[in-house]
Amino acid sequence: MIFRKFKDLDISALGMGCMRFPTHGEDNQVDMEKTAEMIDLAMKSGINYYDTAWGYHGGESEKVMGELLSKYPRDSYYLATKFPGYTTDNIKPGKPAEIFPRQLEKCKVDYFDFYLFHNVSEYNIDAYMDPQNGILDYLLARKAEGKIRHLGFSTHGNLDTMRRFLEGYGEHMEFCQIQFNWLDLTLQNGKEKLELLREYNMPVIVMEPVRGGRLVSLTDEYAERLKTAAPDRTAAEWAFRFLHGYEDIFVTLSGMSNMDQLKENIATYEKESPLSEDDLAVLSGIAKDMMALKTFTCTGCKYCLDYCPQKLNIPDLIKIYNKHLFRGGNTISADMMADIEEDKRPNSCIACGGCESVCPQGIKISEVMASFSAKLK
Repeated sequence: MIFRKFKDLDISALGMGCMRFPTHGEDNQVDMEKTAEMIDLAMKSGINYYDTAWGYHGGESEKVMGELLSKYPRDSYYLATKFPGYTTDNIKPGKPAEIFPRQLEKCKVDYFDFYLFHNVSEYNIDAYMDPQNGILDYLLARKAEGKIRHLGFSTHGNLDTMRRFLEGYGEHMEFCQIQFNWLDLTLQNGKEKLELLREYNMPVIVMEPVRGGRLVSLTDEYAERLKTAAPDRTAAEWAFRFLHGYEDIFVTLSGMSNMDQLKENIATYEKESPLSEDDLAVLSGIAKDMMALKTFTCTGCKYCLDYCPQKLNIPDLIKIYNKHLFRGGNTISADMMADIEEDKRPNSCIACGGCESVCPQGIKISEVMASFSAKLK
């Protein structure tokens, strides 16, 4: 396992993101047996960084990690969780004095190694930075007590939002977690975001290295281009080795859903193996072509599900629509919707905007559903 330094800590360069564990169907029904096997292999293989959050797996992820990590010595792993910025009225953070103690209880720990403002974005930055909410003061007090060892923030926000947060709170932030991969290098201004963090000498954690699976579920055309360039290399290996070349990144989180994914990623992180310039040119060409298709950049994070009064499976619907966009054509066959109940189809969207208020990718979901509905025949 590759290890990288964060201050005086040796952190595994591959970390486990705890929002895509195997389940029994529903997102909040984590398969504890399979997940326990994955955590056991991860620990034995040297992975020592685990990233959970208040809302992952319908609020169950922190409990799962508390249960499964409690069998290991507390000093054998680093646990990260986050303060939610989306619990009240869809857009306002909850009360830290109520939430933080419950997180310690759920995770069965006395302190968090890493603690983050969760997803600092355009819709919540005002509430995060409002002194009347007292969020920063509360978290700094917990840090002074030793209940938080290292304080930082995650963000899917735009460059201006990141800059505003750093200008206001940067002196208190020790690290930043951003969405970064070979597609978002340009699609979401990843290069500029990394340069901004360098101005603050801020170490980086990467999330969405394979964009919720999109970068490993490529069309046949793109997959063939990768295979031609490196016949024995998987799409996942391409994505992770792309990140090996960035010294700013001290841990890359992967939301692994099964043992095969875990084993493959562990193998990729046995040694430093950044991509060559020729390899990077291949990825750059594919990224340029993908962006030209104008598909919707859903990563399947499922934040939107709790905010849809119609209970639509928004990530699955967007996935279906993206498949149509990849193929081209003006209409979508009803056959594509055969497995979806009538009242759970895109025309059931009431355009309330609740889902859009928490979408990390800033997708105008109501517009997507309207466009999707218009093309159904």
